[in-house]
Amino acid sequence: MFRGDGCLSSVYAVTDLASAAIACASLAIAELLNIGAGTHALQPGLVRVSRRLASFWFGMSIRPSGWELPPPWDPIAGDYKTRDGWIRLHTNAPRHREAAERVLGYPSSREAVARTVARWTAYDLESSIIRANGCAAQMHTVAEWAEHPQGQAIASEPLVHQQDTDSAAPSTWAVSPTRPLEGIRVLDLTRILAGPVASRFLAGYGATVLRIDPPHWEEPALAPEVTLGKQCARLDLTKTSDRERFEQLLSETDILLHSYRPGALEHLNLGSAIRRSLAPGLVDVCLDAYGWTGPWAARRGFDSLVQMSCGIADTGMRVTSATKPTPLPVQALDHATGYLMAAAAIRAWTRRLTQDTGTEARLSLARTAKLLLDAGEQTVAALLAPETSEDLSPIIEPTRWGPARRLQPPAHITGAPMRWDLPASKLGSSRPSWT
Repeated sequence: MFRGDGCLSSVYAVTDLASAAIACASLAIAELLNIGAGTHALQPGLVRVSRRLASFWFGMSIRPSGWELPPPWDPIAGDYKTRDGWIRLHTNAPRHREAAERVLGYPSSREAVARTVARWTAYDLESSIIRANGCAAQMHTVAEWAEHPQGQAIASEPLVHQQDTDSAAPSTWAVSPTRPLEGIRVLDLTRILAGPVASRFLAGYGATVLRIDPPHWEEPALAPEVTLGKQCARLDLTKTSDRERFEQLLSETDILLHSYRPGALEHLNLGSAIRRSLAPGLVDVCLDAYGWTGPWAARRGFDSLVQMSCGIADTGMRVTSATKPTPLPVQALDHATGYLMAAAAIRAWTRRLTQDTGTEARLSLARTAKLLLDAGEQTVAALLAPETSEDLSPIIEPTRWGPARRLQPPAHITGAPMRWDLPASKLGSSRPSWT
């Protein structure tokens, strides 16, 4: 059941996407509860989703009190005019910024970047930065993307590719009617942004989530938003002792979330077969940016880049008569894919309980973008009213940065409220162990 009117200002149905994605994950929880109760038909009104809160959660859920979040973007990240179009540079990670600067000749300021970019064609600059192991995306129209080899590859992929893997021993785990994921261990190897959204949702229904990051990796603007309900540790998988610790953790894991590009875990000698040997019956859910087939399957990418590639930013610019690329008002591809990942993980766990089988599932930001594009453009009839204090939880969250409040949960399941047992914490603030 959906509640509320209005939508985010966008040429695409972002509020509908937000509501549907959160509903999908919530319905997976409800189905798991039914299995625990020995029933199969969902009760009318068991799951309710607020369109208003779903829209807000696709932005930022945290409201700091007495402190501020750092700026979300690196100073030179953004959209730039080329000789023949537009390109977006994604430079938030130091290594990605260095790659872009190396290609551009180390310009001294954002203005200098703009002058240098203007001398390039969009295709040549995108190709050069990608070859330098950086992140960039040329702006395409929707029609151009439909004809692009990667756009065609994405069009042939399912929204969620899921397959059974191996047999699992019968589980003695029982569904709690109030905390339906309590007792489930989730090992989270994801970073910005879809995967952390998925594990945050799972933590909201009782799962024990342990996030693992490599040494020195930081997400200063996002950690307070996405570490809610989790323990966060670090391991260097190139070190023998850390590798052994990781393998022990994996052997005790029920659900693994990861966002490495195709082949990356294989290069670490942690391919699918090895993961299953360590954890028979594992629920293994992964995502990437540009899909799992086609020439860009291994390309680095982020929500804002995929929006440029697939035509979303161009459509926004055209329909609104803007003078620059106009993306969605929120990073909807990341958030929607995160909730779809959570839904896939929960349904795979339900399948493990009922059929004693492990599962692998794959998703991508580009395939979620196709879902939004296929719904077509929209005319906004009524915008969401501005946020009020009633949209916020009265609970003060003692994060590692200072006190904060959160938005009220966007979904309500009768008898099983969404809540988090741990406040947001800094990356690497916990030991790599199940506690």
